[in-house]
Amino acid sequence: MLETSARLLKLLSLLQSPRDWSGAALAAELGVGVRTVRRDVEKLRTLGYPVDALPGVAGYRLGAGAALPPLLLDDEEAVAVAIGLRAAATGSVAGIEESSVRALTKLEQVLPSRLRHRIKLLQAVAVTPSGGPPVDPDVLLTTAAASRDHQRLRFDYRNHDGTATTRTTEPHRLVHTGRRWYLVAWDLDRSDWRTFRLDRLEPRIPTGPRFTPREIPDLGTTARGIASGGYRYQARFLVQAPAEQVADRFAPSVATVTPVDATTTLVEAGANSLDELALHLGLLGHPFEVQSPPELIEHVRGLATRLAASVGPL
Repeated sequence: MLETSARLLKLLSLLQSPRDWSGAALAAELGVGVRTVRRDVEKLRTLGYPVDALPGVAGYRLGAGAALPPLLLDDEEAVAVAIGLRAAATGSVAGIEESSVRALTKLEQVLPSRLRHRIKLLQAVAVTPSGGPPVDPDVLLTTAAASRDHQRLRFDYRNHDGTATTRTTEPHRLVHTGRRWYLVAWDLDRSDWRTFRLDRLEPRIPTGPRFTPREIPDLGTTARGIASGGYRYQARFLVQAPAEQVADRFAPSVATVTPVDATTTLVEAGANSLDELALHLGLLGHPFEVQSPPELIEHVRGLATRLAASVGPL
């Protein structure tokens, strides 16, 4: 006969199957009497599992409760959930990327090694939708776990110009912009908040000692770092239009918009090419003045000359 704790787990596993169970059928599966089944059902209810009694028969089914109790998954179910969460974490479903990473971090922490191997094998042969630069799922999970557990994280980092550095950080949280994953962290070497693109990051294992979390940076600082610091070029330009009109033209991952006065707006934007920045400017539909960088000013001048020449004299 199974011990009480093992019997409760098996009973819960049986009830999670999509069917109704009679008390006699459960008793036969567990090798106990019907009265023991009734007592075990009450224990599950005490633990928060909504076990409903079937009307008219001495039977049971697992219902929906006010809160989500712990679930038992078999091997196939665990693999399916992990694969689904990894797909969601890449941005295949908008709005749930960060929660998918948190759930996946919890699941991978308790997965047996045999299941981790199967998941990595399926991930290696699966075709994923194209989008932003790919991020190694192990990098995603390591940084998420370090952020959750408040553990220092050292990693090798490749800057936008290709130079490599080693950083020691106190990771705060992960941010997904719709195209890229970023780590927001306190950089111990620079004594300041920094944002790091995860596709350029290689963690050094094991993670470091625990730390006391610092005060959360304001969203403006974080957004500004993501919108400019992760790109090769960072530009500033003034737009002759109210901020609310300008903000509609830029995604938060591309630019930060700051009102100067009622009719003037400062835009700080990032891109990996001067042509991309010039395209943003050309599509604004409002007068603007480029403040920096100098190479963008020269690029826009050259582009304006070529465009004017292409239509001939007026």
